[in-house]
Amino acid sequence: AALSALYGLVGFIALQRLAELAYARRNTARLMAARGAVESGAQAYPLFVLLHGGWLAAMLLLIDPAATAKLPLLALFAVLQGARLWVIASLGGRWTTRIIVPPGEPRVTRGPYRFMKHPNYAIVIAEIAVAPLIFGAWGVALTFSVLNLALIIHRIRQENAALAQGEHRG
Repeated sequence: AALSALYGLVGFIALQRLAELAYARRNTARLMAARGAVESGAQAYPLFVLLHGGWLAAMLLLIDPAATAKLPLLALFAVLQGARLWVIASLGGRWTTRIIVPPGEPRVTRGPYRFMKHPNYAIVIAEIAVAPLIFGAWGVALTFSVLNLALIIHRIRQENAALAQGEHRG
């Protein structure tokens, strides 16, 4: 059972991320073609892909497959997945994994965006810490949390600037 818990969680995350990439790619193409949106911060995007891939690989390589899952943290991870779906549903066709801003459109302020400007990043920050902690992997959680935080801070600055500029274009 413990063996399947680690592999099941990592497999779930990998499949989820792949499905999100497909959805994001479709939204990105539509936003850029039909609505004249532009991408910002493209040079940092490969670092996010590398970070997420490295995080999943580190969990597989550094966590004992027989480690027992801590159910309260697994439950917290499940709650984060609900929050992730709320973010995606709130952004709808504007949800992407890149910074894509349609010109002249205001920021989304529905769903979790009523409470904070960047709920998706807060969720990802929590996921990157919580998933390894489910199995007691503090080192993986800390290492990838620090790396992720550095990327997220940079990305939020880029996204805020792109959103401000996009609201004035169009």
